[in-house]
Amino acid sequence: MRSISEAGVLEPGNVTSMGELREECGVAAVYHLPGVGCSPLCPEGPDQATRLLPKMLLDIQNRGQLAAGMTRYSPHDPQLLLTHKDVGSVTEVFSLGHRERFERLGAILSGPAGIGHVRYATCGREDAGYAQPFERHHIKKHKWFSFAFNGQLANYQELRDRLLEDADHHLIRETDTEVIMHVLCRELMPNPAPDLLDVCRVFPEEFDGAYSLVFLNALGELMVVRDPCGIKPLSWAFDGRFFAAASESVALLNLGFSPEDIKPVEPGRAIVVSSAGLREETFFESKRRAHCFFEWVYFSNVASTLDRRSVYLARKSLGEELARLETLDVHDGHTIVVPVPDTSKAAADGLAYALGIPCLEGLIRNRYAGRTFIEGVESRERKARAKYTPLREVLEGKRILLVEDSIVRSTTMRVLLRRMRDLGRPSEIHVRVACPPIISPCFYGIDMSSVKELFAPHFLTEGRLTEEAQAKMAEQLGADSLRYLPVESVARAIDLPAENLCQACITGRYPTPWGQILAAESLQHFQCGISGRAFEIPAQEAATSSAKCGS
Repeated sequence: MRSISEAGVLEPGNVTSMGELREECGVAAVYHLPGVGCSPLCPEGPDQATRLLPKMLLDIQNRGQLAAGMTRYSPHDPQLLLTHKDVGSVTEVFSLGHRERFERLGAILSGPAGIGHVRYATCGREDAGYAQPFERHHIKKHKWFSFAFNGQLANYQELRDRLLEDADHHLIRETDTEVIMHVLCRELMPNPAPDLLDVCRVFPEEFDGAYSLVFLNALGELMVVRDPCGIKPLSWAFDGRFFAAASESVALLNLGFSPEDIKPVEPGRAIVVSSAGLREETFFESKRRAHCFFEWVYFSNVASTLDRRSVYLARKSLGEELARLETLDVHDGHTIVVPVPDTSKAAADGLAYALGIPCLEGLIRNRYAGRTFIEGVESRERKARAKYTPLREVLEGKRILLVEDSIVRSTTMRVLLRRMRDLGRPSEIHVRVACPPIISPCFYGIDMSSVKELFAPHFLTEGRLTEEAQAKMAEQLGADSLRYLPVESVARAIDLPAENLCQACITGRYPTPWGQILAAESLQHFQCGISGRAFEIPAQEAATSSAKCGS
């Protein structure tokens, strides 16, 4: 890994060993075709297209605040590919708050094509060596490449073990990104350069899981790829001269593309852009779609449209689904709806409008506290206390319908309810969750941990959500009542068939073979009292513990 210092000098990155990374990330890519004039979306000229990447990454910063980076291609520089990445927010990594440094960095990283990445690491130390893109140098231009991806390979451990069966092979990091890099290296080995779309055809044979991927080589070829299930989102737009792609449509909309020009990269398809133009082709005919429903519920920017479905309208509809289930007499003159900012706001609005009662901002969010569900327990509790400030002027004496988008481990909700009672003094707090209970881990890029660490599974009987279970959960949380949405509400709200969504974390049914294998192992570990994630526990330890519990 190479990063650029403030003086513009290339420095070696800090590479150390750490635990396996599981990430919820974002990717972006730009390419201005040569010899076709200047696109109005890239006013500084074709060779300055990459100056737009930090802006795009800022628009998808919600997907990752731990690290950021980009690789640019420039045919006018002996350093055909140049990568800059580091730990920190987009503003920090690209010096957006310091005009002189930003301009200096922009000049060094200018070019007609580039890819970018923002990252959350869900365990392990903060380490610049794990920031993406990953660049691989080679004397052959088609073998000199950089790439970044959003997702996670469920069969990572199997791929890693297979690579290391050869004693001459060595992996520096514990991350599926490095495994993908080695598969790319192998497929790019032939001379002359293979067709990039042919390289993609091996992915379904090798990779089980989610991967929305951006790739750039020293020939000036850019490629964006979406896995055959389409688990993670990826959008693209092209005006005939300027191409851009990003994990979320909002980044393309803010570049100036019209909503009509922005399309999803279809599952199992790749788009290759080079000086010769643009090619879009299917590399694998997928038998099913499995779009991550949690993108609409929580992760994505509310202004985004994913697979032609508005995030805002989906969340609003989730609130309307909650309203259909409400049994309290809310027309008593002192019942109000309060969202947990910010991702629950649309659902709270939908609930309040459908019920005909006020929706008020009773909680003010500290926007610099960050998200908490990916932190350690003590850190989550500390951040949860600092994350929201209850407003007594709004809450005091009121009966609150508190709308939350989801409950994963419950740490934030417990702390929040205590603070609301202590500082806000409401008469009652009734929690309404615009999502079904999270009952199973995610192996496709969202750190939902092991079954043992999830909140809901401890209360459900054979996975069934009952009124009694919800009452027990409410008592544990410190709420007067608790209501989740049923699973069938999700597909209705998103307006996609249930079979086209990945709902594994709320159903226990996974769209890929390795997801199902890991889920079965995780459930067995939960039943046997084994701590840790299924793919992190040594086989011998798991076998011994399973034998002890009679499995």
